[in-house]
Amino acid sequence: MAATAWSKSRSTIHEFDLVRALQQRHGRKSPSVIRGIGDDAAVVTSGAGRWSLLTTDLLAEGVHFDLRTATMSDIGFRAAAANLSDIAAMGGTPQYVLVALAIPRTGTSGQVQQLYRGLMAACRPHHVQLIGGDTSASHGGWFISLTLVGTVPARKALFRNGARVGDLLYVTGTIGDSFAGLRLLREPPRRAALSPRHRKFLIGRHLRPTARLAEGQWLRTHRFATSAIDISDGLSGDLRHICEESHVGADLDLNALPLSPACRAYAASRTLDPVALALTGGEDYELLFTLSPRHKAQVERTATLRRFSMTCIGTIRPARNGIQAIGQDGTKRPLPITSYEHFR
Repeated sequence: MAATAWSKSRSTIHEFDLVRALQQRHGRKSPSVIRGIGDDAAVVTSGAGRWSLLTTDLLAEGVHFDLRTATMSDIGFRAAAANLSDIAAMGGTPQYVLVALAIPRTGTSGQVQQLYRGLMAACRPHHVQLIGGDTSASHGGWFISLTLVGTVPARKALFRNGARVGDLLYVTGTIGDSFAGLRLLREPPRRAALSPRHRKFLIGRHLRPTARLAEGQWLRTHRFATSAIDISDGLSGDLRHICEESHVGADLDLNALPLSPACRAYAASRTLDPVALALTGGEDYELLFTLSPRHKAQVERTATLRRFSMTCIGTIRPARNGIQAIGQDGTKRPLPITSYEHFR
């Protein structure tokens, strides 16, 4: 789940290889399973012209969050936002959430209440109901698992595998902010290195991300998007997911990446490349999607009217081209995959 996780441990396990192996071994299809392992959410038939969306995420203390830099309320909010974003990437509407908690001996009922307060702060605006879960003791810190159930009209869900050669590549909002916010939380305080306004914005983007549900539903309703994914692992890795699932390549224009003034200011203050933050960092929970060029003018015009922020950042190419990054000088180079991967 978390592209900007706290853990620095190493393992011989490779996350995406593991997912593919499980998909090949256990991802058997049946008439009721529209999409199983390998997308933002599983999709199953539910009758009455609807499909059900199911997604789950596990957060482990020391890997996905640190209690020294995030409140329990923030942790609950982020956990919910991650699942809501999966539903957004499918163009769906979230409905119900179940929560499983493993609580360490040092945990208190007050902390549990704060966790749920943050979780419901993210869910309530979307009318998501808490309907159950489980609790357990833990000998190794906090563990939080959320399962979110949503719905989408039958045969209307957005998937990762619909991108076609010639499609345009878009992203909502700005990217790299969450990673910059995480870095700020982990750094020792610096005097006058970044304005309080920029600091507050970046930390807020990390601790209280926005799931783009309205944008996803709009793209699905008007059949604009041919494929979609949410940016949870980082742009370079999530673009790879679309390309692999769609059997295509892509040209990514690094000059077009939407970078916030706060992200640019942070990068400048630390002598970093803001583009690298955007490619590497995840948990912005923006939507990365593709659409036919014939919809470009209509999408951009209507998005402006609806106050949706969407930026064209590239083009889908044949698979043989691979994924290429277009630099400031216009030259193309293979795009390195620098996103977060568990166990790496």
